[in-house]
Amino acid sequence: MNANYKAADEIWGREISNPKQKKQAAEQLARRLKNGDVVGVGSGSTSFMTIKELAARRNKEGLNFWAIPSSIEMELICSALSVPSTTLLARSPDWSFDGADEVDDNGSLIKGRGGAMLREKMLMKACPEVYIVVNSSKMVKRLGQKFPIPVEIHPEALQIVTEALNKLRGVTKIVTRQAVAKDGPVITEKGNLILDVSFSKIDDDMETKLKSIVGVVETGLFIGYRPKIILAD
Repeated sequence: MNANYKAADEIWGREISNPKQKKQAAEQLARRLKNGDVVGVGSGSTSFMTIKELAARRNKEGLNFWAIPSSIEMELICSALSVPSTTLLARSPDWSFDGADEVDDNGSLIKGRGGAMLREKMLMKACPEVYIVVNSSKMVKRLGQKFPIPVEIHPEALQIVTEALNKLRGVTKIVTRQAVAKDGPVITEKGNLILDVSFSKIDDDMETKLKSIVGVVETGLFIGYRPKIILAD
């Protein structure tokens, strides 16, 4: 195995579900790459496999491209693969790819299990062409069927936000997301907390309602972006 790919795998360091299907989707996206592209790199296992395929095509064909990673983890993986990284301040992305937790018939999404909602949403907003890779199990008739909505909040606003959420129609459960490899709650890259909020029904204006609460930094609702959906089945 190429040393760069081995280093990237070590950074990822965990098992990938449905690797064959995700690899096929990654290879499909890699064919989209053109010399000189600036590519937004989402978070999650599908994005990890896709950036590896982009790097492989670059190595094979001598292409040059830049990545705008959506998380520190992806920054490290790009570095391991010798893919030059840039930022939204410096460059505008030509296209981007990412995964999702849920996708409805309108192309609206729930994302955020990786805790990188803010950078992912900024990247998606900046991109003229967005690809979301999911398998059919992620397709739902209405958002919130299988997953809660992640809500990133300032730590000092925990009580304020919780009280405001409890007043919203349809809220059934609010959980502060707990870390796995550390004691206590998950801390995002921006030093914030994540609340996973379950709803019996999500109104069309729910994203606006959530973001109007003082202390809410971002939410995992991605509505109105109209990405191109790639089914990795």
